[in-house]
This record gives sequence, structure tokens and C-alpha cells, in this order.
Amino acid sequence: MTGALATHGALSRGAFAVTVLVSLAVLFAPGADVPSAPPGVDKLVHGTLFAALALTGRWAGMARGVLAGLLILYAAVSEVLQGIPVIDRSPSVGDWGADVVGVLVGLFLWALLGRRRVTR
Repeated sequence: MTGALATHGALSRGAFAVTVLVSLAVLFAPGADVPSAPPGVDKLVHGTLFAALALTGRWAGMARGVLAGLLILYAAVSEVLQGIPVIDRSPSVGDWGADVVGVLVGLFLWALLGRRRVTR
């Protein structure tokens, strides 16, 4: 990939770091701090968050397979940890599934961006 998206410099690593920090705040906020939302919105949030992690991780130069594996593991661990009393949230296989779909969507979008830049 050429151009700005190919540069694995400070900007891309910073974007990934900020996305990781946002994910920590979203996934590990205590249950009392999580706003109520219509049904299904939490799945959209999970999918979007993990798509952003996948996109920014690839931009930062992480290998696709390593990134996918780590993000899927992170998603599973986050759901398990949400069940501990300190966090007081409900672990959900559905949320983990939305996370995995988000990772796949993010990786797919990155691949599309790469193809688009190559053909120009």
C-alpha cells in the first residue's frame, strides 16, 4: 500500500493506541456507568469498536493473522472479565460474536482500502 495509509509511523500507532484506550473504557466500565440503549445497540457498539481496532491495528503495521488472533482473544477475555463483581456487567457470547464480526469487517475493509490504492 502506498500513501498515508502505508506509513506505519507515529500517527498510525497513536491512532491504534487511542482506539485501544477507548476499548478499555467501553468494555470495562462498571455496569452502573453504562447508559441504557435500545436492544441491539450494544452489538453495534461491540462490532464497531472491534472493526476500529482491526483497522487501526493494520494501519499501525500489525500482521493480519496476529492482529486477528489477539483481538479475538481480547474479545473473549473482556467478556469473561465483565462477569466479575467489580465490573458488574453481564458477559455475553452474543457480544463476543459481534466483536469477532467487527474484527472480520475491519480486516476486510483494510484489504479493500489496499486494493483500491493499488489500482489507482
